[in-house]
Amino acid sequence: MEKVYRLQNILQNIIGTVKKQDFLVYFRKISIMEMTDDEITFWLVSTFMKWNIEAKFYDVVLVASQKEVSSISKISFEIDKNIDNPTNKYVINGVDYFKESEKSSKKSNKTDSNLYTMVQSTNLKSTKDRYTLNNFVVWSDNQLAYSACEAVSRNPWKSYNPLYIYGDVGLGKTHLLQWTSGEIMKKFKDKKVVYTTADKFITEYITSVKKRSVDKMRQKFQEVDVLVIDDVQFFSWKEQTQNELYNVFNLLYESNKQIIISWDRAPKELTELEPRLRSRFEWGITVDIGKPDFETRLAIIQEKAREKEFLLPQDVSEFIAANVTENVRELEWVLNQMIAEYELDWSAPTLSRIAQKLKKLSFTTDLIWNNNKIGSFKKTIRSYEDIIDAVSSYFWIEKEWILWENRKKEFMIPRQVSMYLLKTKLNYTYERIGNIFSGRNHAAVLYSCNKLEQIMKKDKNLLQEINTLRDGIGI
Repeated sequence: MEKVYRLQNILQNIIGTVKKQDFLVYFRKISIMEMTDDEITFWLVSTFMKWNIEAKFYDVVLVASQKEVSSISKISFEIDKNIDNPTNKYVINGVDYFKESEKSSKKSNKTDSNLYTMVQSTNLKSTKDRYTLNNFVVWSDNQLAYSACEAVSRNPWKSYNPLYIYGDVGLGKTHLLQWTSGEIMKKFKDKKVVYTTADKFITEYITSVKKRSVDKMRQKFQEVDVLVIDDVQFFSWKEQTQNELYNVFNLLYESNKQIIISWDRAPKELTELEPRLRSRFEWGITVDIGKPDFETRLAIIQEKAREKEFLLPQDVSEFIAANVTENVRELEWVLNQMIAEYELDWSAPTLSRIAQKLKKLSFTTDLIWNNNKIGSFKKTIRSYEDIIDAVSSYFWIEKEWILWENRKKEFMIPRQVSMYLLKTKLNYTYERIGNIFSGRNHAAVLYSCNKLEQIMKKDKNLLQEINTLRDGIGI
């Protein structure tokens, strides 16, 4: 098992030097075929993987191998037809390995923070990556909430106290609350900031009742400078906990401490709350967040894809924005589904795939595209430009690299696929295809088409990819 041990260390060296998406795509399955004192030969899953790794990551893999075995001076890659055999104990699944590596990294880097010392499990997530205003899309129906949170983050205790934000689930309330909490912590390092949820507040109150330490809990909250409570709707019909929240609210408000609260409805609609508590929520400013329109949903799905370094075709983005209309959380969930499918079986996002997915997930039974019912959601191919665009989008490369005379291996397969589809599906002559591709002659186009057919007979993964592409453009 020395090869597996060595390979794990090499992969660990590669992680961090390449983009996450590149690692998950190109190192999906890998094993060490042979290892000597100065050379390592790696098994890969397909010809396409081999060509791309050789072209893009040869030096990365070489350096990673040399860190593990200093005497290595050469590496090479071969195709293993049996790499998918589950009995093969020497194969490492790159997706699974990356996830395990991330878990280990999070455990080892976990440190204590003042944020978590005030209330047990405050549940405030890192604002450095997920909850920032850079990845928060502002639209007309959340502009006021956005501006209010920004103002409070600059001048807590002075502006809008309490700040009450309401709106349906998945529209960004938690995003704004956690960002505001994090910003106040960064700007006012000597202040005590607590972000918690109604659920956790209730749990802590019940625990304090059992331990007869309610006064101690109340004292702890009294020392807080900023209290942020998310999802206050969970206080509904819980009279004793509402009473405790009322006491905490009064203690903080009278001490000029900042209070920020979120709920899914306006204060006047909170019939499940005691009137005295409901009136407290109306003392400051109340702002709501409405549902995003089509343009906003499109901007959100594209921003989320960019954030996750996932290339999402424009037509797929527009299709999702047209059909997933309820909230931001659903948009992100659909995107995560596509990313997971791509990482696990390399299924590229196409209109046909996402339409089938949305129907299965029961988002809607009346899928919309171009303001019509989508009887057939496959793209209509009218010319060679449509073929080139589809291949470019599927293989994630610029059209110019397909059309120009660039002989790098990572561009050869997309170019051959384009020629093959023009010949077999649009019945273009070899001469006409050659003229499209920088004036190649008849023999060069014929060779490319024949070469691709030979590769497809041997490489089932590439055959599946081409079939997926053909299905996506309806030919």
